[in-house]
Amino acid sequence: MTMTDPVRATAACVDFITTAKWAGVPADAAHLAKRCVIDGLGVVLAGCTTQGSTILRDLVRRTDAGSESTVFAPEVFRASAGVAGLLNGTSGHALDWDDTQLSTTADRIFGLLTHPTVPPLSAALAVGERLRVSGQQFLEAFLTGFEVECKISESIHPSHYKKGFHSSGTVGTFGAAVATAKLLKLDAEKTAHTLAIAASMASGIRVNFGTMTKPLHVGRAAQNGIMAAELAAGGFTGGKDGLDGPWGFFRVFSFDEGFDPDRIIGKLGNPYTIVSPGVSIKPYPCGVLGHPTMDAMRALVITHDVQPSQIRAIRVRAGSNILNPLRYKIATNELEAKFCPAFMVSAIALRRKAGIHEFTDEFVRSAPVQEMMARCENVLDKDIEAKGFEKIRSTVEVDLNDGRTLVQDADERYRGGPDRPFTREELHGKFTECAELVMPPDAIAETLRLVESLEQVSDITSLVNVLAARAPAGAGAAR
Repeated sequence: MTMTDPVRATAACVDFITTAKWAGVPADAAHLAKRCVIDGLGVVLAGCTTQGSTILRDLVRRTDAGSESTVFAPEVFRASAGVAGLLNGTSGHALDWDDTQLSTTADRIFGLLTHPTVPPLSAALAVGERLRVSGQQFLEAFLTGFEVECKISESIHPSHYKKGFHSSGTVGTFGAAVATAKLLKLDAEKTAHTLAIAASMASGIRVNFGTMTKPLHVGRAAQNGIMAAELAAGGFTGGKDGLDGPWGFFRVFSFDEGFDPDRIIGKLGNPYTIVSPGVSIKPYPCGVLGHPTMDAMRALVITHDVQPSQIRAIRVRAGSNILNPLRYKIATNELEAKFCPAFMVSAIALRRKAGIHEFTDEFVRSAPVQEMMARCENVLDKDIEAKGFEKIRSTVEVDLNDGRTLVQDADERYRGGPDRPFTREELHGKFTECAELVMPPDAIAETLRLVESLEQVSDITSLVNVLAARAPAGAGAAR
């Protein structure tokens, strides 16, 4: 890691934030931004049905009397912009189904960067509704926050994540702060203060993976980012070098390892991370590090028509970049299952799919699932480990009762990633699966139409109002 002179990274971010314009965004970045908005809105709508989101809403409604922005829930209500960011942001990460930033090199461990969309999306939606901004202004703020968030995550030393910080909570705070700063049209000085304030408000540690607190990290990132920019707008001050120097974010939050300036200075928007290396849109509502393994298991059982009763043992061979974060050997509930390879392959073995109807406490705790998980083993594979961590690599081995062992390598070109992106139909299908938990079909179709033509939308509240539509009582799907 190379240290830089004070304020260089901060100054680079401030310059990019204050000069970025939607008119200058490349067409491919603009297209991908709208795809991420579709996906992000979908996971917010699905996540608002979870128990954790419900508990948080119940608490907040007793203390917040604001009415600036819409909170998406089975029963929609209004709150202050910061609280709306908190609640929608928490819902957006509640199912662990939101997108994932990709890494560029082997030392930037895949999956250990950030979930980039939900913090700037939640902030831009809440503040944008209050200000009644245009769709173009909303997209400009969202993509600017997305880009700064990703470049900070890419440039900080990997010790930030490896030693326990959850970057979607810590770095996500900057994504939300930047999106808000753009909408508030802050000048360079106040934008620098925003970054410094956000640096002091960034939080989230990995001990809470597999609990309701992990998605709370993302909700707090949205809320704290909004607050940081709003404070700066009102004249509240922070250090001029919030990212740099011995006491700035990079050094403090990387355990004094610092950051690589070549990954952020001169690289903001050049190219946009959303284009290269890109992001992955998740096919499964769980930790992305397990997705290629799940696809490999699905290919194996379908190709060989393997029935659950035939399976004697399952081994997941992978590197430490997968096996350490996916830390639960046996899952006891839906939240743990999102970080449990044994559950991921067991669900596929039993149902040949693993969606929101499999990631439930009832299914996880069922006897067939618990019995299948007991037959699973995680194996640290030295050969896979030696290949590096910039991609997700794994192998599934299934021992059958008749003595055969079936082997399937995971495809590094996994579904949802830039090499095998969702088709428009697949993306719309995922959004529909998420949104139909709370929205009627006509509103779902209208949401997709509006987002795909968001540059032509004069007032973002038109999108918010459609997202707030609810099916008649008893007509929606229940989770």
